[in-house]
Amino acid sequence: MADRIIRVNMKTLEITEEGVPSRWAGFGGRAMTSAIVAEEVPPTCTPLGRSNKLVFAPGLLGGSAAPTSGRISLGAKSPLTGGIKESNSGGQAGQVLGRLGIRALIVEDKPEDKTKRYLLEIRKGGVTVVECAELAGLGNYDTVAKLVGRYGEKKSAFMSIGMAGEWGMTAASVAVTDRELRPTRHAGRGGLGAVMGSKGLKAIYCDDSEVSIRKPVDKAAFKAAGRRLAKALAEHPVTGEGLPTYGTNVLQNVLNEAGGLPTRNFREGSFAGADKISGETQRDTILARGGKVRHGCHSGCTIQCSRIYMDANGEYLTKGPEYETIWSHGTNCCIDDLDAIARMDRMDDDIGVDTIEMGATIGVAMEAGLAAFGDAAGAIELLEQVQQGTPLGRILGCGAKVTGQCFGVDHVPVVKGQAMPAYDPRAVQGIGVTYATSTMGADHTAGYTIAPNILKVGGFVDPLKPDGQVDISRGLQIATAALDSTGMCLFVAFAILDNSDTLPAITDLINALYGLELTLDDVTSLGQTVLSMERKFNQAAGFTAADDRLPDWMRTEPLAPHNTVFTVPEEDLDQVFNFVE
Repeated sequence: MADRIIRVNMKTLEITEEGVPSRWAGFGGRAMTSAIVAEEVPPTCTPLGRSNKLVFAPGLLGGSAAPTSGRISLGAKSPLTGGIKESNSGGQAGQVLGRLGIRALIVEDKPEDKTKRYLLEIRKGGVTVVECAELAGLGNYDTVAKLVGRYGEKKSAFMSIGMAGEWGMTAASVAVTDRELRPTRHAGRGGLGAVMGSKGLKAIYCDDSEVSIRKPVDKAAFKAAGRRLAKALAEHPVTGEGLPTYGTNVLQNVLNEAGGLPTRNFREGSFAGADKISGETQRDTILARGGKVRHGCHSGCTIQCSRIYMDANGEYLTKGPEYETIWSHGTNCCIDDLDAIARMDRMDDDIGVDTIEMGATIGVAMEAGLAAFGDAAGAIELLEQVQQGTPLGRILGCGAKVTGQCFGVDHVPVVKGQAMPAYDPRAVQGIGVTYATSTMGADHTAGYTIAPNILKVGGFVDPLKPDGQVDISRGLQIATAALDSTGMCLFVAFAILDNSDTLPAITDLINALYGLELTLDDVTSLGQTVLSMERKFNQAAGFTAADDRLPDWMRTEPLAPHNTVFTVPEEDLDQVFNFVE
């Protein structure tokens, strides 16, 4: 089955298929979503209007037996940032679309009747659009439950939006089901759930029961390269020990000790209650309740950093929760109750909102006096407002920036309208460079300098000094853009930085799968190409150097315990994208 691009027009309900054009032949994942958005979406269009397009694209290695290669990219013009957006997710959909030979699914236009809700059915035989009025207004858990009842529990995957996406909230996410058909993995950042909702699209059913795993052109070379990559991941202390043992929340105590754990809406850099919600405590809690401390969010994952969290009665509550969620709803809000945080994680996934954006928003709301810092019940009540779609809930559901504007808060941790994740730039200067300059708005995954700044992976650059931060951020942003295009998990980067054979193994996997002859230079060039497309789109949308900046207060308000401010010169920030013509 040759790879193809499928277009669905939500106004006419017409479906067309086309081959992958030669200019996009080596593109997958983020490269594909950003190329389509950059070429086909007017940069100044209204994000929730007809001209925007929502693109789903598995990575180049999606659907194959390559280790940890099943992630999916979603792309559009973001209603949260106003710029280009690639939002990345785990779950099964990337693998399923890859096996079906779909390089990109492009959802265009919008229905004339705004009350209509539609479902896409994607099978080996093609794509069908079905009305699904019965799903309107449901959360993701009920939506998926109804779909499983309709289609059964066979080999499949679902993508859906909760009520936040239907209501156009700009913090809305797109849920992707895990191997157990739970809507626990999310393309969270940038409000792409609202774009999906604006198209009248409630859910997507992906069925690969009639197709097999992708067959490589060179089976022997593919298998050998896969073994090399799996070995590198197993031998690295982060991907082979830390993440499988404690999950992503292994970072809670690490960042707390480093003084870079944003606390009380980025007022402080450490949290007295961090140990109560740390990865170590979380692991003990999960084991005591009969949950799982090693879990792959999609088939083929060898790292298995996800978890299954049970409530006090031993009943399933949620996945993880992941580090970013525990930080945003816990540390950032001074809440040290794991069960309360897990409940909020479940609510976020059901409502369909980005946990980073939502936690940061609650922190801003607490700053405004809508709840007290440390008040878990108050935080849950704010989330219930979002769930109910009340006027206050509509404000909160549009993110930290809007909430700050509505309640007169000037201490709002955003860049390009998107909330900062769980690392304070004043204590980790490199991540500040990434937050400021990323094409995506504040995004730790765009260039994860925590590796060299804090974990000393791939060398060490002093996190408290400005020296060298631009260079490491630039290099990691380029590498990440390429990695996001393969469908590989970001955590593969740890092995890439410390094991010189990891990137060649990934390159060999791509070559063996497609019968190509890519070099390591080609991979670097791909990352630069992706970033160049994104950067030019944002410039055409009206972004300037002034948008590549952190909030002013990060240069003037010292962060305890180091009492440092962000010191990377603005002229240096302007050199991050020095390779863009």
